[in-house]
Parts: sequence; structure tokens; C-alpha cells
Amino acid sequence: MTARTRTDILLLAGFCAFLFFYGLGQFGLIGADEPRYAQVAREMLERHDWVTPTLGGHPWLEKPPLYYWQAMLAFRVFGVSDVAARIPSALDASLLVIVAYLFFRKFRRGVEVDAALITASCAGIVGYARAASMDMALTSAFSIGMLAWWAWREREKKIYLAAFYFCMGLGILAKGPVAPFLAALVIATLALVSREWRPFRNTIWLPGILLFCAVSLPWYIAVQLKNPQFFREFILEHNLARFSTNLYHHPEPFWYYLPVGALALVPWIVFVIAAIVESVRTWIGERKAPPAEPDVELQFRLFACCWLLVPIFFFSISKSKLPGYILPAVPAGAALLAEYLLQRFEYEVPVSKWLAIVHALVASAPIVPAVLIGFAITEHRLPFGRPMLFAIAISLVVCVAIVVTLVGRLRLRMLRFVTLIPVVLTVAAVLKIGTTAIDQRLSARPLAIELASVETHQLPLAVFEVQRELEYGLAFYRNQPIARYELGNVPQGEHLLIAPTTGMDAVAKATAGRRVSFLGHYAPQNVDYYWVSAAGVQQ
Repeated sequence: MTARTRTDILLLAGFCAFLFFYGLGQFGLIGADEPRYAQVAREMLERHDWVTPTLGGHPWLEKPPLYYWQAMLAFRVFGVSDVAARIPSALDASLLVIVAYLFFRKFRRGVEVDAALITASCAGIVGYARAASMDMALTSAFSIGMLAWWAWREREKKIYLAAFYFCMGLGILAKGPVAPFLAALVIATLALVSREWRPFRNTIWLPGILLFCAVSLPWYIAVQLKNPQFFREFILEHNLARFSTNLYHHPEPFWYYLPVGALALVPWIVFVIAAIVESVRTWIGERKAPPAEPDVELQFRLFACCWLLVPIFFFSISKSKLPGYILPAVPAGAALLAEYLLQRFEYEVPVSKWLAIVHALVASAPIVPAVLIGFAITEHRLPFGRPMLFAIAISLVVCVAIVVTLVGRLRLRMLRFVTLIPVVLTVAAVLKIGTTAIDQRLSARPLAIELASVETHQLPLAVFEVQRELEYGLAFYRNQPIARYELGNVPQGEHLLIAPTTGMDAVAKATAGRRVSFLGHYAPQNVDYYWVSAAGVQQ
């Protein structure tokens, strides 16, 4: 191992450790999905069942098992915790970064570190690498598969094509049929754009298809045999109906993924757009005057463009939209930008001053909300006055430093390092300043701790007209099913009840004829908690 390789390994390990792993437990699981998925994995582990996901003891067939399996292993090694629930996504992101480095080192030597660090530092990757969800598992499997496909396309070695099929099998275990469907769509679009159909036809390889089936089908068959409703719930409702209807109430405008995709590629979005424009311009020029030999570099850039843009367009058609849907497109932006940089390194192309300025502004801008995140979450607005001026001052200093560096003597060769400065500052500010507010306002963990402090033994828990994020969070942190009063699930025995502070009259009506004691108020989420006697025990 050379000194250069050792340096690369230490550099990537350090950034992956900080961006993906550091402070994973600084705040509790947030939203509805994180605690829900973590609880499903815990229940599967407790039952030693690797086939049927359950939530509250009932089959939960919305998602395939790859994340659950990873979380089960993490729980077994590290114990059940919110940190362990997030470790699988952090590991998946790290694996993606490593493969990006190895791919570029073998096929596009000279920008392997750039490609890996750009991938690691995209906002979408950093965010989902720190979340207990399926999105990072899908993104890692799909992206590694797409890189493997290009490796086969360029070298025509079947081992790479086998790796592609293996990764698509993992992708379908991560989040369903979207992985192989998107891969086919990207490859077909590339064939259409490049007018080369032979790679598309040759991708259909029987041993690869058998490998794909061997990886993916055993679980699908097993879960269908155990749960006859699986096909209807998972395929028809949570895939086809989710795409074609607004069944799950996530409507957004057609252009929704343009800003979402841009934000996911921050801080690199300006140069990614420049790389897209340059690739399209070169492609148009070659269509007018075809070269004698195929331009492999241009073909790779077209591949990366298709990989980036096709998922964005495809999910824009969907009637149901969530930000994580287009995460598999983000590594394509990093690959495209790395190829763009390689061409400019080779010919020492100077950086446009306007491009440098716009990039610096976009890259440094996230520092402002990161520094003010605690106030923003608590007050639902950004503060004015000294805190805002302080945050803007830091952002401007970083912005100027980036511009001066990019238009100086080293030019684009310093792009990765100067751009990583605001990334590190942003993540550090969120973890240092914002975690308390995030934990108190968005997680059920502090409330679960408060409830445990007032109990002599764990009681059943019910909620009344609270957000489902709080319900699922309490289910995970207390490891018990949560009853909902408004659904008629009122426990007959004594129990604790969580309800909005404004719902005292409704609570009194719902608990008529039972003793009720007010225990406390959790101000950050504006809810009260009560002790409710068993049915038949009069007030």
C-alpha cells in the first residue's frame, strides 16, 4: 500500500466518521418513519422472525426487509437504541463512498478522492445516512449497481454485470421493484440518447437474472406464503397505488423534485449544473459531426446525466411525492461532477469567476440556518439582529475564501477541500447548537424519559389526538403498543394518557366515569400526560 493510498483511506475514513456516524444519538428518532422502522426491526428480533415485519404484533407489510435485517444485526451487536437504529444507513453510505473511490481509481484515475468526497458531502447523502430508513440502503445498492453496470459496459467483464444484478437484487429487498425498474429505464434512456442499443440488449443476461432471483425471490416467496395479503398490500397499494394515486396524502406539484434535487446536491449543485450543460453541449456537437472513435468520456457523462435526470423525471410523474424518492439520483451528480473535474484537471481549464462566486454563495449559505437552527425549530422562524448578523458574517467569510481559492493559482484542484469547509461547519453547527431543540421538539425521547420518571412500573400508554410522529416515537422508546382513544382503542385497565394541552375538555369526556390525575405538562410539544384509572373505578 502506497503512502498516497494510506492518506486517501484516512481522509475518507475521517470524513465518513464525522459526516455519517458522529453524534448519531445527539437527538432521538424523529418523524414517523424512523421510530416505526426501528420498532419493526426490534419486534422481528424479539420474535427471531426474519420473514414477517410486524408493528405492535401485527404484520407491517409496507416495506421489504433489508433495513430491518440490518437493524436487527445492529441491535444484536450494540443493543436496542436510536444510535443502533441509524447505524445501518451510516454503514450503507460509507460503503457507497468506498465503492465510488474504488470505481474512479480504476476507471477514471486522478479524481477518485474528489468523487468519494463529493458523494459523501452531498446534503441528501449526509441527511439520509443519519436516518433510520430504507432510502440509504436503496441508494447504496442501486448506485453501486449502476457503477458496476458501467464497469461492464466499458470493460465487458461479466463479473461486473453479475455485480450489477446482485445489487439490483439487494435493491428490490431494500425498497421494492423500483430499483430494477429505474435501472432499466436509465440504461434504455442512455441507449436512446447515444444510439447504441447493443449494451442495452446484452445487459439481459440469463446467469445475471438467475442471480437476481436467487438474491431477491426467497424472501418475497416466504412472506407471501406466510401472509397472503402481502401482494395486495405491498405491490398493489404501496407501490402501484402510491405511484398512481394520492392514496397516502403526499401530493406535491410536478416541479417538486427540481428544488428537492438541487437541495440534495448542495453544496455541489452549481458545478453539477455546469457539468450537465457542458455534457449536453458536447453531445449536440458530436451528433452534428460524429467522431471516428466513440468518446468514452462523453458516454460516461451521458450515462451519469441519464442516471441523475431519469429518476427525477420519473418520480415527478408520481401522484405521491416524498424527498427520499430521488435519493438514488444524487450519487450520479457526484459521478458526473468528478468526470467534469477530470477533464478540467487534464487541460488546466480556468474557473469562470461568476461560476466560482455562485458556487461559493450556494456552498456557504447552509451555514446560516445551521447556526440558527435551534431558534428556528423553537420559534418557527429565523431571528433577526445579532444572531443573524453573526451567522451571515461566518457565511460571507467562507464564501470569500472559496472564491479567492477557486480563481487563484490552484483553481479547481482545491474545489473539494474549500467546499468541504462549509459542509463541516454546517454539520458541526447542527450537532453543537441544534440537537437539544431537535430532540425536545421533534423526538418522543425526552417525553418517554419524563413518563418513566413518574411511574413505579410501566403502565399501558394511550394517546388522544396527538401527531402520529409522537405515537410511533413513544412506541419505540417504551417498547409497547400505543392505544388511540379517537379510534376507540381505550384501555380497560389503568394507563397513562397523552393529549394536547388544549384538549382537556375532550379528555374529560373520553374518560367519563374514571379517575383521572394530571401528572405533568411537556411544554416543547404542548402535550399533557395523565394517569387514568381502570374502568369502573369512579372519580
